[in-house]
Amino acid sequence: MTSWAGQTATEIAAAVREKKVSPREVAEEHLARIELLDARVGAFRRVRAHEALAEADALADRPDLTELPLAGVPVAIKDNLPVRGESCRNGSAATPDTPATEDHPTVARLRAAGAIVVGLTNVPELCIFGTTEGVHGTARNPWDTSRTAGGSSGGSAAAVAAGMVPLALGNDGMGSLRIPAANCGVLGIKPGEGVVPRELGGGWFGLSENGPLATTVADARLMLSVLAGAPKRPATEAAPLRIAVSTRSPLAGVPITKAWRTAAQEAGKLLAQAGHQVESADPPYPLWLGVSALAHWTAGTHVDAQHLDPAKLTGRTRRHAAIGRRFHARVERGEGRARLRTLLEPFFESHDILLTPALARRGPAAAPWHERSWLRNFTTNTRYSPLTPPWNLTGWPALSVPFGVLSTGAPCAVQLVGAPDRENELLELAGALESLRPWRRHAPTA
Repeated sequence: MTSWAGQTATEIAAAVREKKVSPREVAEEHLARIELLDARVGAFRRVRAHEALAEADALADRPDLTELPLAGVPVAIKDNLPVRGESCRNGSAATPDTPATEDHPTVARLRAAGAIVVGLTNVPELCIFGTTEGVHGTARNPWDTSRTAGGSSGGSAAAVAAGMVPLALGNDGMGSLRIPAANCGVLGIKPGEGVVPRELGGGWFGLSENGPLATTVADARLMLSVLAGAPKRPATEAAPLRIAVSTRSPLAGVPITKAWRTAAQEAGKLLAQAGHQVESADPPYPLWLGVSALAHWTAGTHVDAQHLDPAKLTGRTRRHAAIGRRFHARVERGEGRARLRTLLEPFFESHDILLTPALARRGPAAAPWHERSWLRNFTTNTRYSPLTPPWNLTGWPALSVPFGVLSTGAPCAVQLVGAPDRENELLELAGALESLRPWRRHAPTA
């Protein structure tokens, strides 16, 4: 008997379309796995057991079932995206506990493609930080539950890594898909601007993009095609690409530890052996990059917090928003982002793809970071994730790919970055790494 929990989205959808398994059977197995594991992992704020089974039964009666790309595939949705009939709490006690009347466009596209929404995943308050904890729960890394899953899409990454769902939806404003993906050993792709509908408030002045978390390149490609509303581009053997390998931190004074530097260097060697033109080269990161990243990061929170009761927000969130108020007007003009793109464009004219470590060090402990000072949160986040923010500021696509393991046995990862419209090349290179250095798809949580 096939166990559907732990199968890929591609395999599940094919079996449902061929009526080898019913959508209800698939949903029941995944709900049972959530019940078994989530008390330990903390991926979900809300599990939609009754609603998911009803959706599965309705899906089985759809006349177009055999044509749906995600037929019967269970998905988890990050709890800052509206799901019809569910409250959207965004990790906070200050947000209203009222049901959304409409799905976010990305959720609507997943449902239209046949996916079943099994639950809403935990996030840090207002999705600010790179750890996931707060009044609605703590998301832990399934590989080592003493460590954070990362953030802010921490619950979504943990759910995928634990095999509770094959796919999850998250978003990325300063690394919020790539950070937890790297911690949890899954793929996380931040699309470039305009590829996937945003329509989430101001989207942190255009920094935030919605994207998939998956355990295989084929699944990531499939989900991205659905989110983008475009036909899935077939996997092809990538033509030789000019790849720059850089292990330099974009932020002055923030070192990259040896294990993460080594992962990027080894990935570069494998891609060179596969026929790509690989060289060591550092983008011309400006000294002012850290200040620009801080300005955008905090100003987005200032906008998000404006209409919330400050007494119900944590101290770190109030401080973050207060700092952002000072930067708001400057960020709104968009000058820093345009300046950074102009500075980095020549580098991407000489190189097709940039390969870097995904993180600077392993994720911090799973702890009540929401009760700690803003400065301690800021310092911890900056020290472990300096490599993701530049690509939100440019608006260019970036992908975290599992690559090797740390001395603890937890996953390591590399980051691939491309110029606009390079999502397919990033996925092709990720597929090459998947073939050359396969990763274990799920943490040994059972």
